[in-house]
Amino acid sequence: MSFGQWLRRVLFLLLMVVLLGSSSLPPGDSTERVRAFTHDIEFDYVSWTAGAFAVKFAQASLGAARCLPAADQRQVVLDATDLIARIHSLESEVYAIYADPGVPDPEAASAELRAQLQALNERHALLGPLAEVILQAQLSEVVADLGLATGGQPLPPVLYRASELPVALIVSPRDVIRQDAQVSLSPGLTLEEQVKLEEQVDAALDVSSLVEDIGGVGVYPTMVMQTSDLNWLAEVVAHEWTHNFLTLRPLGINYLASPELRTMNETAANIAGKELSRALIARYYPELLPPEAPPEAPAGEPAASPPPFDFRAEMHQTRLVVDELLQLGDIEGAEQYMEVRRILFWENGYRIRKLNQAYFAFHGAYADEAQGAAGADPIGAAVRKLRASSPTLSSFLKRLSWMWSYSQLQSAVGETP
Repeated sequence: MSFGQWLRRVLFLLLMVVLLGSSSLPPGDSTERVRAFTHDIEFDYVSWTAGAFAVKFAQASLGAARCLPAADQRQVVLDATDLIARIHSLESEVYAIYADPGVPDPEAASAELRAQLQALNERHALLGPLAEVILQAQLSEVVADLGLATGGQPLPPVLYRASELPVALIVSPRDVIRQDAQVSLSPGLTLEEQVKLEEQVDAALDVSSLVEDIGGVGVYPTMVMQTSDLNWLAEVVAHEWTHNFLTLRPLGINYLASPELRTMNETAANIAGKELSRALIARYYPELLPPEAPPEAPAGEPAASPPPFDFRAEMHQTRLVVDELLQLGDIEGAEQYMEVRRILFWENGYRIRKLNQAYFAFHGAYADEAQGAAGADPIGAAVRKLRASSPTLSSFLKRLSWMWSYSQLQSAVGETP
């Protein structure tokens, strides 16, 4: 693709983002009531998107990645992830020095480490964008090979930018698990500020709220958290590109029309993200390919070697009980039970700060596995059933993406709407 063609395509997609930008917030009064508490601390997507496009424009004009042999491209990505790992390690060492009450002068004690950290950050500022271009191209080839491209090119093109991500304020009613609002907040809020915000929203609106970290955002270019885990990075980039793909079709356009459609979107993106990323790693970084996950045991049949603590199974059971208590109208009982279960998860190494209706409203939409926070919600099971009956990932996504109601999915998998 020539630079002129690339520029025209970027300008078209930027216009598309602007036109579709209103779909980034749920309709109705719920979000506006919540935003009364967040308007001063909300994430500025317009500025971020403009900056990300500027970076992508510079990357395309240089075309540096295309000049490198395939082996060198692969090494750039590996070197960039290694740099992130070293940066995170040094940041932890510096933090430990400042947190240690036995260090009288942490600034002096950490001076050498901070100098090393600055040098690594400067090197990553040069290498990181090049690694992004290479990973974008690699995923584009995988997308094309799996039949998800148009004329040999993914549409929209794969574009992502690694950066510090906003946090999400999730709001659910207390008497039912349902995401009524999700507001992106500026990164850097302290834990105390997050808790205070949750308490204010809960008290004023009689709802359940949670400020939660996220790994990526399906804006365009997509926003992805910096990480040294290449498998995780590839999966999130593929997941968020899938959202871009769906946004050009009825399923993605109607993402916020109902909780059912949101679950269909997120479950499809999770399925596609895992399959696309696994194909990418297998092709370009085979030594990093994790083993295949063991098949799930049939319903009612225990796994051959159950782990000492099965997080997904325990979370699934928690959701089932909470749903049952809420259906009986026992809101306080459900909330007390969730706190008891949160302590159980904490004692088994899962550092969940708050387990409430908002937690399940957010995490329950990612229903690509049989057990987990979705509980008995049949929507994820129907999406998984459609994938199992589809010969390829491409046929699955192309069929699902043209749906705009849960009843259409039910009919597609032979269920009665």
